[in-house]
Amino acid sequence: MSIEGSYNFRKISDKLSTSGIVGADRLKSLAVRGYEVLVNLLPDTNDNAVPGERDIVESQGLEYIYIPVDFKQPKRSDFVTFSKVLDQSREKKLHVHCAANYRVSAFYSLYATKRGLWSTEQAMEFIHGLWQPSDHSGWSEFIADILSGDPGVQQSGPPDASASRPRS
Repeated sequence: MSIEGSYNFRKISDKLSTSGIVGADRLKSLAVRGYEVLVNLLPDTNDNAVPGERDIVESQGLEYIYIPVDFKQPKRSDFVTFSKVLDQSREKKLHVHCAANYRVSAFYSLYATKRGLWSTEQAMEFIHGLWQPSDHSGWSEFIADILSGDPGVQQSGPPDASASRPRS
């Protein structure tokens, strides 16, 4: 089973993909597919979390990064951590997942916008291709807050020009 079969899978670039749930069998194929880093935004307490995910990933020699984002209360600090991880991993092939690619699509779209990779319109198109933040308490406000340019989240030049528009 390949990662591409994961729920709501999206290929952003040759080095970056996103999805919702990634089952244990798909996690076991990451190294074979050339992935070097897995970023998990799904809290371990979520019913959809894969037991032993860290062990499955690290046993293949991949780096495992865990940023548990509470879907009911996304935090700026989680986004800042996420942005730092993507900045530090830009030369590596990575996959980012959560439960449905809602958290991830919002976080990556905001990251791409803040880094000058996507316009706000491209970011919203990507998010709305998966879900409607306005249907979920707190997300529209979170997105607006990050996009507002608050000093807590720097905007800088693109770290990876190859990360343009997502590929379906």
